[in-house]
Amino acid sequence: MKIVILDSETVSRNDVSLEGITVLGESIVYGFTPNEQVAEKIGDADAVICNKCLITEEVFSKCKNLKYVGLFATGYNNVDLSAADRHGAVVCNVPAYSTNAVAQHTFALILNYFSKIREYAEKVDEGGWVNYKLFSYFGIPTYELAGKTIGIVGYGDIGKKVAEIARAFGMKVITFTRSPQKITDGTPAVSLEELLKTSDIVTLHCPLTKDNEKMINAESLGMMKKSAFFVNTARGGLVDEKALAQALENEVIAGAGIDVLTNEPMREDCPLRNAKNCTVTPHIAWAPKQTRERLLETVAQNLKMWIEGTPQNVVNGK
Repeated sequence: MKIVILDSETVSRNDVSLEGITVLGESIVYGFTPNEQVAEKIGDADAVICNKCLITEEVFSKCKNLKYVGLFATGYNNVDLSAADRHGAVVCNVPAYSTNAVAQHTFALILNYFSKIREYAEKVDEGGWVNYKLFSYFGIPTYELAGKTIGIVGYGDIGKKVAEIARAFGMKVITFTRSPQKITDGTPAVSLEELLKTSDIVTLHCPLTKDNEKMINAESLGMMKKSAFFVNTARGGLVDEKALAQALENEVIAGAGIDVLTNEPMREDCPLRNAKNCTVTPHIAWAPKQTRERLLETVAQNLKMWIEGTPQNVVNGK
């Protein structure tokens, strides 16, 4: 069994172990692989493990032995599933490994904005609190989350966890979901338009599809409250970044917290790079050490189960 890992640096900087995977066969590990070198690096391998590398029809055609694609991710947009089917390959992902981490980061962005953490820390660093005449330095307004409405777009595992945390803060929760019949916790399902118009916070937790690409655009942003805060820790392609930057500049909405972009890493001309009242983090919501360890355990288990003839978490051939 020959195994090739194409982009190990996307999940480990030598702080978590790949041994659970590499012990399963003759393994070659590449830290990073440009897409134009994917087929060459895979060569005659039976299995490939990757995160963002493109596994296309051309790759399957050139790599005749390739019968397994394991993903360091939940999403699988980078793999041509139809091509995998045609070439008799199995594709496996890792569902639900980052639920707690992404929900945590969602609220990190929310709390940073409503409690003005970044602004006050900068004031302290600049000496603004040193020998101040009063004990408390609160010149920048902050706001309680209790009583505010959070609108969750997408109500899978992460959306539900965000709702659970929101309720602990005393917030009202509403959701827009394609599967309202699956809601079991009593959360009201509303139309997207109603969610946008009534929410104090709008947060995305849905997969990216052809139908919802750039669902957050000039029109949808215009429906939001002027005081609304927008969060995206899902997929960058859900948002028209130029429209969001313009909405922030023109104070159509009050602020945004963003962890994902259409093009990653961020390009120099990204509209959100220096956008007004916008905090951008570099796609780190999923990446706590414990989360990546959990991810790698499942990646290894997926590969082991396939080798044994009982594959799990298969996303193609349906």
